[in-house]
Parts: sequence; C-alpha cells; structure tokens
Amino acid sequence: MQDLVGPALGTLALVAVGGYLLGSIPFGVVLTRAAGAGDVRNIGSGNIGATNVLRTGRKDLALATLVLDAGKGAAALLIARWLFNSEVAGAIAGGAAFLGHLFPVWLGFKGGKGVATFFGLLLAAAWPLGLLAGATWIVVAALFRISSLSALVASVATPAYALLPVAALGLPAPHAILLLAVFTAVLIWIRHADNIGRLLKGAEPRIGAKKA
Repeated sequence: MQDLVGPALGTLALVAVGGYLLGSIPFGVVLTRAAGAGDVRNIGSGNIGATNVLRTGRKDLALATLVLDAGKGAAALLIARWLFNSEVAGAIAGGAAFLGHLFPVWLGFKGGKGVATFFGLLLAAAWPLGLLAGATWIVVAALFRISSLSALVASVATPAYALLPVAALGLPAPHAILLLAVFTAVLIWIRHADNIGRLLKGAEPRIGAKKA
C-alpha cells in the first residue's frame, strides 16, 4: 500500500505546484506594463484584477485580463483532469491556481480577489455551476448595483447549486467539485473582508457610480 501512496501523493503535489504557478501569473500587471499603461498596483484600489485594470482607461486590457484570469484557472483544472483522468486532480489543480491568483509568489503573495478565476474554474469544472453562478451575479448586480455583493452572493450560492439533483445538467456535482466550490467561496469572502465592512456601513460603491 505504501508503494502506491507515495507516488500518488507525489503526483498530486506536482499537480498542486503546477496549478499554483499557472494561477499566480499576474496578467493584470503584465498586460498594463507591456502596454505602457503603468503598474496597475499603483492605480485605483491597487488590485491586479480586470476591474482595476479598467481604471487605466484601457477597456481592451481589462477585457484581456478578465479572460486570461478566468482562463488560467480553467486551464489548470482541465489539463490536470485530462492528464490524470481524475476529478480530484482537476480540483486540486484548480484550487491551487485559485490560491496562486490570490497569493502570487511573483508579487510577494499580494494578488487579486479571485472572482474572474472563480468563474473560470466553475465553467471548466461543471459548466452548469458556472452558468448558475454567473446568472446569480447578474441578478444581484441588476438589483443592487454592487459588484462585490454580487460576487459574495454568487460564491456562497454555488455550493448549494452543486448539490441540486438535476441529472440533466450533470448535478449534483462530484464531491471534489463541491469541495472546490466551498474552498473558493471561503477564500472569496476572506479576500472581500474590506468590501464586507463597507457593505455593512452602506459605503460600498455602486456599479457605474462616479467618484466625487
């Protein structure tokens, strides 16, 4: 048994490291610097995600950042799932990529909040979850016009969606994907601690609101 456990754990460790390194690529920083738009960390909120990249005035860079941040999580999960034909390996790689985005080694472990990467992971892991989470974000955003609230609600709702008994949509999701949904949701809430504080005070900015 030990002869089998050792290689298995070693493989999963390599999967995790590979996923983390892929997820830690700070596309927001790379793209803004390459385009001569400065360091996005010195703009607006200082976040490396697409929302802050948009504050450079470059919609093309913001869109590219959004797609690439979502894509790196999806790529990590899909590659690991394909290589090892395992939902567990895919979930580990995807979770590690998510950690890499939040805590990238290249930026002193100061990364983004993970929303785009979260949606990319869900679409790759189980597309119905991605669509349901995305629809939740849209509905909450339409009602309250607050991006952070939309992300918080969508993330906490996703594990519940993963348990839905809808065989036509491939649900309930495999246990590994359910755990990935819980893991990422917890981290999203942790990374949005400041936003939660502002929400409780009624001071969180609304989508499209102009700064005074």
